[in-house]
Amino acid sequence: MKAKDLMEPFMHEGKSILLAYDQGFEHGPSADFNEKNVDPEYVLDIAKKGGFNGIILHKGIAEKYYEGKPPLILKLNGKTNVPKIEPISRQVCSVEYALSLEAKAVGYTIYLGSEYEHEMLSEFGRIQEEAHEKGLAAIAWVYPRGSAVQNDTTREIVSYAARLALEVGADAVKVKYTGDSESFRWVVRAAGRVRVFMSGGPKAPTEESFLQQVRGAMDAGAAGLAVGRNVWQHEDPMRMASYLKEIIFKNRKVEELTSKIRIQ
Repeated sequence: MKAKDLMEPFMHEGKSILLAYDQGFEHGPSADFNEKNVDPEYVLDIAKKGGFNGIILHKGIAEKYYEGKPPLILKLNGKTNVPKIEPISRQVCSVEYALSLEAKAVGYTIYLGSEYEHEMLSEFGRIQEEAHEKGLAAIAWVYPRGSAVQNDTTREIVSYAARLALEVGADAVKVKYTGDSESFRWVVRAAGRVRVFMSGGPKAPTEESFLQQVRGAMDAGAAGLAVGRNVWQHEDPMRMASYLKEIIFKNRKVEELTSKIRIQ
């Protein structure tokens, strides 16, 4: 019997765009925020008005600001960037508590290549089973990182990250873009039936360069995009959101949007 699709609340005709706002935990307020986007209300308003299919939050912001739309993905682990050690991200919130906050999915980061990867894999394994028992999707952020990783965006290491998500039972995986559509196609193949979301990453040098990355990921078969800074750091977040939706849901080419971008 075919298993229930736990990612369905986040999908529209098989595609999705998620807005991530977990960077304050990971990077601190001085790294990514300005006077506008340091306010969670500003970003949650973007999520609602911009037509995003989901919002990614840690529990504190969800407790104090989340109002039910769009569907919530609650991040269950995290780390700061203060200790300069091998990366390890441990659980800070339970699946049960995520359910109480009306989350439809839980997220968890695994640092592939860290000397502590076994601890995160073990923890995610328990979380995935509990999430599925409670009807929640389990989404894995799989980022190659640590002293053993020399380049975290090669075809080989990113496809390993995607395959790991399949092997440990994730419903979707967030991975970095490899830089070109051909190599990212292998990443999507390696993930099997796990939905692949391209990670938005840091603010791109230009609007067009970021849109070209998204176009490449979608051409490779990605399910969509999990983006944060390239939207809510943008001078016009609604405009960027509209361009991303044109690419993801309407299969528009960046060249078709170029004239719009250049006259803004």
